[in-house]
Amino acid sequence: MSQQQTTQQSPFPGMDPFLEEPARWSSVHTRLINAISDQLAERVSPNFYVEIEERIVVAATDPNETDLYFEPDVYLTRGQEYASQQAYATVITPPTVVEVIHPEEIRQRYLEVRDSFNHEVITTIELLSPFNKAGGKRGHVDFLKKRRQMMTTNVHWLEIDLLRAGLRPPEVTGKSDYYALLKRGGVLDVFEVWYIDLRNSLPTIAVPLRAGLDDVPLDLQSAFADMYRRAYYGDSIDYTAAVPAPPLSAVDENWIREQIALCSTN
Repeated sequence: MSQQQTTQQSPFPGMDPFLEEPARWSSVHTRLINAISDQLAERVSPNFYVEIEERIVVAATDPNETDLYFEPDVYLTRGQEYASQQAYATVITPPTVVEVIHPEEIRQRYLEVRDSFNHEVITTIELLSPFNKAGGKRGHVDFLKKRRQMMTTNVHWLEIDLLRAGLRPPEVTGKSDYYALLKRGGVLDVFEVWYIDLRNSLPTIAVPLRAGLDDVPLDLQSAFADMYRRAYYGDSIDYTAAVPAPPLSAVDENWIREQIALCSTN
């Protein structure tokens, strides 16, 4: 439990850089996706609804093999108890026990806003993760492929990047610590971008629906604060530890320590 944090409120006005730790990000990603979904679902109802979709990637353990991508639709569950077995006289030869090498399983969640009438996908929302920002890796290649494909359709594309580490598309590289990017369906060669720096509050961004309808506001700061509070991150984050990579400038590092000190005295 952190000795610096006494309330379930992040010390920072916007994104909390301590949540960028790769080992923690899976939890953050899932919780923030849920918070965004809950906020949007109320605002787009009744003509639209929000679905949380999931891709599962089983990373190959052999570099010559291909990662497996699938969406789960069938699960095995335990049924009735087995009947008693008969006794066998043949003795089983003792095996050699070896440890299984488990391939890494990565779950990628994203959001879709759908039309309640015909269930057509209107907007896709991606919250980026280290997996789809790692240069040269399959996850990054596939993310860029999906991104290009989606941008040629009439589906609106919204990507949110709250990780300083990893690669970014050239349009937003080096512009800010974080960003959100919107490509409206059917509109060519125009992105709407919200640049977000470490010291900024997270913005309220636009989620487009059908033509002729107003954009729905998505308050990222509210969603983030709700996620942080519900997850009790203030109890588990060690704010005396080093900030996760990439390294900060000396000015930003000092600012972070000042924010933590201010929070601990309140």
